[in-house]
Amino acid sequence: MQVTIDKNSGYCFGVEFAIQMAEDELRHGEGHTLYCLGDIVHNRMEVERLHKQGLRVIDREQLGTLHDCKVLIRAHGEPPETYQLALQNNLELIDASCPVVLKLQNRVKHAFDITTRVNGQIVIYGQPGHAEVIGLTGQTRNQALIVMNEADLDQIDFARPVTLFSQTTKSTAGFYKMKALMEARIAAAGGSLESFDANDSICRQVSNREPQLAVFAREHDVILFVSGRKSSNGKALFSVVNAVNTRSYFIENEHEMQEEWFVGATSVGICGATSTPLWLMRQVAERVEGIEVVAA
Repeated sequence: MQVTIDKNSGYCFGVEFAIQMAEDELRHGEGHTLYCLGDIVHNRMEVERLHKQGLRVIDREQLGTLHDCKVLIRAHGEPPETYQLALQNNLELIDASCPVVLKLQNRVKHAFDITTRVNGQIVIYGQPGHAEVIGLTGQTRNQALIVMNEADLDQIDFARPVTLFSQTTKSTAGFYKMKALMEARIAAAGGSLESFDANDSICRQVSNREPQLAVFAREHDVILFVSGRKSSNGKALFSVVNAVNTRSYFIENEHEMQEEWFVGATSVGICGATSTPLWLMRQVAERVEGIEVVAA
């Protein structure tokens, strides 16, 4: 079989920057423990690799017990209260927040300040509990409404002004579907679309991968999509490849492959999420190359 790794897959700039900062700090940290608030990336294999280098993952409750140490802020960003706690507990923050996320946080805060004057609502299309979404809602004093599907729209008062943003790693198609559903609700409630401000805040480095992945998926008999199962971006991108190639399989690592997937295949494409390291996709490729293909 011909095995090809998608040249457009792998870390986005924000994740690559955060991991580089972590590795630099671990290398030059003079033996001090480096803590990370949550998994640095939604990929178990990469988290385990960095753990071996000394990176220790903590949750928000544990953060409150730390004093006089270093804590890495990952690419997803953090709400204002994290920075306030760092000042109180004398924590040195290694801030690896993605610039795209930081810009969106500022936009959400500015929109919140404006919309509160007109009794409006901030709505975020995103995954509840996701680290980036927690950081975004923090800019609204946790008053933003989170929506993932049509049922979630019931919490919105469409007779009042609405400002919509998106988590940066969500599907573009999903965002515009949600936008259309909200416009229909506004019309049904007798509201005005002039009071609806929809902001496509999806990262273009992420959204541009969707058409590229669709092309890549069509070019191969079998697609192996490598991603951590916690990755919101991974789920969104896998839906893109699976829609155009039904012989697409979502795996975390090479050990999850099944040889019957490759029966009759002459080409295999390997791709992944913005949180998938290249070294992991290479391991998958090496495993595929060792498989003896059975004719259909």
